[in-house]
Amino acid sequence: MKTIGMLGGMSWESTLTYYRLINETVKQRRGGLHSAKCLLYSFDFHEIEQLQQQENWEAATAMMVQAAQQVERGGADLLIICTNTMHKMANEVQAAIHIPLLHIADATAQAIQAQGLHRIGLLGTNYTMEQDFYKGRLVTQHGLEVLTPPAPARQVVHDVIYDELCLGITKADSRTRYREIIADLAARGAEGIIFGCTEIGLLVNQADSPVPVFDTTQIHAETAVAFALQ
Repeated sequence: MKTIGMLGGMSWESTLTYYRLINETVKQRRGGLHSAKCLLYSFDFHEIEQLQQQENWEAATAMMVQAAQQVERGGADLLIICTNTMHKMANEVQAAIHIPLLHIADATAQAIQAQGLHRIGLLGTNYTMEQDFYKGRLVTQHGLEVLTPPAPARQVVHDVIYDELCLGITKADSRTRYREIIADLAARGAEGIIFGCTEIGLLVNQADSPVPVFDTTQIHAETAVAFALQ
């Protein structure tokens, strides 16, 4: 079994889910008392969020690279970044280490294509929904058509993530609003919905959507285990 390196804490609420899913998947695959070999570097998310707000991506990249190198030196055989937004610097992180980085958007695109879907709705932070590092990768590298909510709805999705889910808060009215946004994407032709923030699955699930959902946290965790056990 290979050792999974994890860059987490962004937020720790979803990193906790990653850790549980990775170990549950290993147990399902191997049985008995088996669990995952993993190394976790957990950030102080306040520091990361401040750099995001300042759009100081250079400093954020430096922090991510340093952490990835520490995890590699610790003996990790592969790396996952346990957040969608911070894949903005995935290329720089991969260039700075000698172990493979399993990109969350690639894993998600493969899961979508396995179901024969093409037009997909994307929910996440404003960075993920609006910038090209994620949406553009789905389009140019995987040939998907990506729909996002209109600007006011994007802001709702973003604010719920940072002001509630990253703090461990789930509200019924926020779930209702997310359901409405998902339904609107489906009405516009989305054949499925990407939960493109690792906290979204804490609020909504398949029962809240009229079309298939793709929870990036679960997909990424299962992809990491498959790589570790191959």
